[in-house]
Amino acid sequence: MIVTNELLLEHLKAIQSKLVRTDERIGHIEGDTRVIKGHLAGFMQAELHQDAAIASLQARLDRIERRLVSDGG
Repeated sequence: MIVTNELLLEHLKAIQSKLVRTDERIGHIEGDTRVIKGHLAGFMQAELHQDAAIASLQARLDRIERRLVSDGG
């Protein structure tokens, strides 16, 4: 097979085209990853808020139980 400059140029252009498409796909994936990280941060913040609310309710329940035990005993 004879390799000519035109053949090399044709292959290089095809490779360049594929690289451009791959770069675009990577850009989309990076954007999607940023969105997912944002949602994950929101979920984590909501979970922290719920944990604080549960801890507050647990402390309140503990105080009520201590009062009931001390009043009943």
